[in-house]
Amino acid sequence: MRFDAGILPMPDSTPLRYKRVVLKLSGEVLREPGSRDSISPEVVQAIAKQVAEVRKSGVQLALVIGGGNIWRGLTASHRGMNRTTADYMGMLATVINGLALMAAIEAQGVEVRVQTAIEMQNLAEPFIVRRATRHLELGRVVIFVAGTGNPFFSTDTTAALRAAEIGAEVILKATKVDGIYDADPVKNPEATRFSHITYTEALSRRLQVMDSTAFSLCMDNKMPIIVFDMNKPDNIRLAITGHPVGTLVSDKPEHAS
Repeated sequence: MRFDAGILPMPDSTPLRYKRVVLKLSGEVLREPGSRDSISPEVVQAIAKQVAEVRKSGVQLALVIGGGNIWRGLTASHRGMNRTTADYMGMLATVINGLALMAAIEAQGVEVRVQTAIEMQNLAEPFIVRRATRHLELGRVVIFVAGTGNPFFSTDTTAALRAAEIGAEVILKATKVDGIYDADPVKNPEATRFSHITYTEALSRRLQVMDSTAFSLCMDNKMPIIVFDMNKPDNIRLAITGHPVGTLVSDKPEHAS
């Protein structure tokens, strides 16, 4: 298989706003809506095409993938399973998803490395921050799996932690909705979407951008978060070129430069 780590221009030659990015994907995005299958090869392929386009533009791209399409540790613990065991099972689910993404992205001609927080040498590299950043510098996509390697932490926290460790400039949080609203847009058609909100405003309004640990890490490290709709194929490209996509969460008021 031939890999291309070179830098290609975006289709519209728009300059990049972000050069090193963490893309946070929930496991649910790998599933076809309404399907019982945990992973849809067609959906994974569509995501891989977007990832490959972004990588070939020159962006250094790392992915953090959840495992909720296969297993949810918190849900299992609520049904009586030991929480630690349930969470470790969830970490293994992220490894399955990460390997599926790796295969699909490599089929697009982009080199990939999977790094795991739990050592499993026959499947993936151990997470080593210096090795991860070197892979990024060489044009490889890095997929972080197995969460932080610890129970009781979400993959949102993994994304916030890894983004800080590798010196990412932004976290792109892919969801099924087109941003952050002041109320649930499914339950309230009058809900208003924010184009930009500060960390303080999000906290005061009790908006669930990420879990509290992940959000605190982002706020402490002044890590911007862009929450956007993954179902629109061009949104990743638009976000990294600075176009207004979804909702930006940052430490600066909207009017600040």
